[in-house]
Amino acid sequence: MRIRPALAVPGVAAALLLAASGTSATAAPSGLSAGAPSPSQKAAAPARCAAKALRLRAEQSTDPRVLHVRVTNRSARACTIDRIPTVTFGDLDGAALPKPAGESGPYRLAGGRSAYASVLTIADRADPEARRVRSVTVSADPSLAGRSFTARELGAGATVRVWEPVTTWWKPSVAAADRALGLR
Repeated sequence: MRIRPALAVPGVAAALLLAASGTSATAAPSGLSAGAPSPSQKAAAPARCAAKALRLRAEQSTDPRVLHVRVTNRSARACTIDRIPTVTFGDLDGAALPKPAGESGPYRLAGGRSAYASVLTIADRADPEARRVRSVTVSADPSLAGRSFTARELGAGATVRVWEPVTTWWKPSVAAADRALGLR
C-alpha cells in the first residue's frame, strides 16, 4: 500500500492563509526555520532516474521462454523508475503486458542497487501463432529510450519467439521475478 505524503504548505502560502484568517504567526515552529523544507517535503519521493544513471542488462534464462532483465542505478543517490519495465519486440506493435495487471507508478531504486524483471515471451514454443523477432528493447521507464538487445546478445540464437508476452513488475531479485511468473 502506498502512503500519500501529507500536504506541505510553503512558508509564504502559510503566511497568506494566516493573514486571510486574521491569525498571526511570528515564528516558525520549533526546529524549522522560515523557508526550510518541512519534514513532509524532506520525505518526498526521489527524482526520476536519468537515462545516464541506469544500466540495463537482459539475457535468456535457462527456460527458453523467459528473459531476465536487470536495471542498475549507477549513481550514488536513490531515484525512481516506472514499476513496470517497458519491453517491446522487434518491429511488432505493443509491449509485454504486466503481471500482475496494474498501472504505472514509481519504483524506488537505491543508489548502486539493481532491480529485476522476468519476461515470458511465449507460453508454448510450438504455438503456430508465434512471431519471431531479431531484437528486444527494454526500458526502465516509458519516458526513456531504453536499450535494444539482439537475439544473439540475449543468448536466444537467431530469433526470439513471441506470442502474448508478459513481464513482471520490478523485483528485488531474479528469484522473486520468476516467482511472480509462477516459475519457481
